[in-house]
Amino acid sequence: MMSGSKNLEFLLENLAPEIVSGEYVFVAVSEEILKELSDIAILIFREKEAITVIVQKDIADAHSLLYEDTWGLITLSVHSNLSAIGFLAEITQVLARARLSVNVVSAYHHDHLFVPYDRTSEAHSILLEAAHTKSK
Repeated sequence: MMSGSKNLEFLLENLAPEIVSGEYVFVAVSEEILKELSDIAILIFREKEAITVIVQKDIADAHSLLYEDTWGLITLSVHSNLSAIGFLAEITQVLARARLSVNVVSAYHHDHLFVPYDRTSEAHSILLEAAHTKSK
């Protein structure tokens, strides 16, 4: 299996950001609730304080789970290597300049950006423009 690119210039020129439909939330859950959500959660991370789960908002609502904010999801379709240096720093810096918060999840093939739900389209446009600018 290919391990993805580490070339920062290539990665930035080929972001290919895609909006993933849905409204997502981050919730802290117990082991008991995790058993109910484990097959439908898109992320499970165990911290010493709690288990964090990312699920679609409607799932959290159906389970009466508490959350603070709702998030849109943008996947960077370029296949990045987990060891790529500076890639996410560049991406988060571009979004920070637009006063957009971002929570990043890096997986084997792609990086996934959770941005404020009501600004998902704006974040997507900013990322498209950043990739376009880098490819010039």
